Amino acid sequence: MSAFIQQLPALIGVVIGALGSYLAIVRGDQARFRREQTARWEERRLAAYVDYAHALKKSVTLAYRVAAHLDNDPHPHPLSRQEAEPLFEEATAARDPAWEALLLLGSPHVVEKARTWVLTLIDMEQFVRQDTHDPAAWHTLLERQRTSRDGYYTAVRNDLALPPGHSAQWEPPMLRT
Repeated sequence: MSAFIQQLPALIGVVIGALGSYLAIVRGDQARFRREQTARWEERRLAAYVDYAHALKKSVTLAYRVAAHLDNDPHPHPLSRQEAEPLFEEATAARDPAWEALLLLGSPHVVEKARTWVLTLIDMEQFVRQDTHDPAAWHTLLERQRTSRDGYYTAVRNDLALPPGHSAQWEPPMLRT
């Protein structure tokens, strides 16, 4: 019995060491799982943000083209409202699922900026559907749309902790003086 008692401190040390190693491995695995899960959700959020921006940009481009047909915009490929109507419907149909993904995965601030952008787009669509010829009013809508888009992209970058990007504000060569 005395030999067992002499070996007991060493045995206790081995058990404590094994238990400590096990706990360290489990905690490390848990931390790695949380990091990987966070990265996966960030990838999904980025995809939702990009899909929504892509869907809105299709509608914005259609509005530019119809506005060019009405002599409000210098877009090089004008499109009549009648030709654009089915394309508007298609773009709107594509926008709805992207919006739902954004609502599900997006931060409240990004969703609010996305809402501002789409409301500006809806104003642009109404403008061209009314066959309005008013380049000054169209230019004001364009500036609102560009500011809204920039606000959305800034909110996305902040949400995903990305560095600041380009504002994409530029003046087409044909408008420069």
